[in-house]
Amino acid sequence: MRRRLAAAKGWLIYRGYVLCWALVCRLPESWARLMFQFAGDIAWRRQGRGVQRLEANLRRVIGPDATGKQLRALSRAGMRSYARYWMEVFRLPVISRERLLADTRSGGREKAAFAHLAAGRGVVFALPHMGNWETAGAWIIAAGGYPFTTVAERLKPESVYLRFVAQRLRAGGMVCLPADRDVTGGGVEVDFFGEKARMMSGPAALAVQTGAALIPVTLWFEGPDWAIDLRDEIPVPAEGSRRDKVAAMTQQMADVFAEGIAAHPEDWHMLQRVFVADFGPGWLATTDASNPNGDGTR
Repeated sequence: MRRRLAAAKGWLIYRGYVLCWALVCRLPESWARLMFQFAGDIAWRRQGRGVQRLEANLRRVIGPDATGKQLRALSRAGMRSYARYWMEVFRLPVISRERLLADTRSGGREKAAFAHLAAGRGVVFALPHMGNWETAGAWIIAAGGYPFTTVAERLKPESVYLRFVAQRLRAGGMVCLPADRDVTGGGVEVDFFGEKARMMSGPAALAVQTGAALIPVTLWFEGPDWAIDLRDEIPVPAEGSRRDKVAAMTQQMADVFAEGIAAHPEDWHMLQRVFVADFGPGWLATTDASNPNGDGTR
């Protein structure tokens, strides 16, 4: 009975997504934007678990001196930004290449990354859940003409996932990986907004393993446009163990993320736990036991 209910629920969710895709792609964009903004406002008012987690994360960004009113205003803007992300995800099939190129602000810093690819060197783009990482991926393809690989569901164990992605990088390809929270237990602990947090070690581990360039990226919405900031490559340290190198590079990645999030906190769509203080001791003990090398390998 439970399996049937679960299957029915899954079918309803699937049909809902299919219907939403068809409807949103046919609506005028202004209508779709208002519809999703309204949905974001409703979710914000209901103060569900996701919104509560978003506010807990944003509190770390804006600091303890901010008032509750300021935090609530920021979380509302954050939910509207998140709703815009979903609206654009559904409309991605009808967003033209020309619009992606015309409405994305990058400052030309993508040229260094494309130079690595032209020379046959792989590139790992590590990014937080900011702005719209889906349109950013489409823009990278449109701007450079290079296809990229991403992993929507990470393989277990983490070592298998890393080996899978490394094949692409050794061939001089490009990989985009959201990395601002630990979803597999293979992450490392970093300092983030003055607290301990857990982030994915995969991007740094891949750069150490394959020699690919690790380039952190931050994203945000700039009015109706998209903004993307490709930062300088994080080099592999010359000394230290593999674990030490991965930890040091992941910390540098976290520092870049923190800088970008602090500048555009409303566009950080983090409705999940990131900070160690928000995890139970049982979860931390389990993840540490499953990641003895501290770099996603066993």
